[in-house]
Amino acid sequence: MGIFGNFFGENTKQHKTREKLPWIPLERVEQLDELMEASGSRTQLIFKHSTTCGISRMILRMFSDSFSQPKDALDFYFLDLHAHRDISNEVASRFQVIHQSPQLLIIRDGAVAFHASHGAIADVEISAYL
Repeated sequence: MGIFGNFFGENTKQHKTREKLPWIPLERVEQLDELMEASGSRTQLIFKHSTTCGISRMILRMFSDSFSQPKDALDFYFLDLHAHRDISNEVASRFQVIHQSPQLLIIRDGAVAFHASHGAIADVEISAYL
């Protein structure tokens, strides 16, 4: 294989691939009621994402790639802001947070335990909210 095999992607080393996060599409306002109820026994996470924003896409990728907690310890909700602005408005109203994008909310016991936006999302220690 030699140097050209490695150069053209024929490297025999196996690359570790990260398992994707089990996102639940947040597409109905009623899901917020379900999410709040479930937050009494299990941490709920909402990621608000703008599909037209490069920064939002970058933060989502960084968050997903660096997530190291057990994936079965919480529920992951994904909110496409362009498709569901009504739900985004309801999230802002119900949880008393200013709308931002990208934005991460951690819900425990029916309330926001933590929220961050933009680059601050990368600094969150999810384990503190499990």
